[in-house]
Amino acid sequence: MKAIILCAGVARRLAPLTDRTHKALLPVGGRPVLARMLEALAAAGLREAVLVVGHCADQVRRLAGERVGRMVVSYVDNPEYTKGSILSLYAARVHLAEPALVMDADVLFPRELLRRLLATPAPSALLIDRGFQDTGEEVKLYTRGDRVIALGKKLVPEAWDTVGEGVGFFKCGAEAGPEFVRLLRKSIEEGDGLNEYEDALHQLLATRHVGWVDVTGLPWTEIDFAEDLRRAETDVLPHVVRLDGA
Repeated sequence: MKAIILCAGVARRLAPLTDRTHKALLPVGGRPVLARMLEALAAAGLREAVLVVGHCADQVRRLAGERVGRMVVSYVDNPEYTKGSILSLYAARVHLAEPALVMDADVLFPRELLRRLLATPAPSALLIDRGFQDTGEEVKLYTRGDRVIALGKKLVPEAWDTVGEGVGFFKCGAEAGPEFVRLLRKSIEEGDGLNEYEDALHQLLATRHVGWVDVTGLPWTEIDFAEDLRRAETDVLPHVVRLDGA
C-alpha cells in the first residue's frame, strides 16, 4: 500500500508562520510534523509515500528526500495549490487505482492510530474520534452500523448511531478508487476547484461501503491555527512519545 500525502496548501490561517514555510514543516518538539509522519508510515511498512506539493515545494522536497527507510518518496506537483485541496488529490488520481491512504500532512498522531487503520478488514475506512468538542471547525463523521454514512462540517443526517471527528486519513480500497476519482472530477467541475476533497468523499459514502475505526482516547491533533501548534507541543506530543516509545 502507498500513502498520498496532501502537502501543497498555503495554510493562511497560520500566517505569518507559513508565509515562507509549509505548515507541515513547522517543528513540534524540535522536529517537523511531516518528518514524524513519514517515519511512522515507513515503520508501518508502506512501500511508497506520494507527496502532493505546491507551497514551499522545494522545502518539502529537501526534507522528505527520495526515501525514508525502505519507503520510497515521490512527488506530484499541484500548480493550483492556492485553491482547494480537491485539486491536490485529483493531481495524484493515478495513485488511487490501487489501495492507498489519503492523508492530510498537518496531523500529529501516534503510530497506534495508523496501525488500527491499516489493520481493519474493511478495504475502505475512516478514523473517528468520539471524544471531540464541536467548535464548527471539525469534519464530523456519522455512522450507522459498520459504515460511515455522512461526512462534513455542517451536514447532519436524519439518523445515525455514532458521531465523531474525522482524523483526516482515508484508507481507499482499490474497488472504491475509480469511483472516488469520478466524484473528485465532478466536484471540481461543480466547485471550480475551490472546494475540499471531503466533498467528493461524502458523495462516495452513498455508493461504496466505507467502514470506520474508533480511535477515541488516542492523542492526536490537526494543526490549523497557532493554538493548535501550541497544543500539539505541550499537550499532545508527550502522550504520542509515550505511546510510540521514542
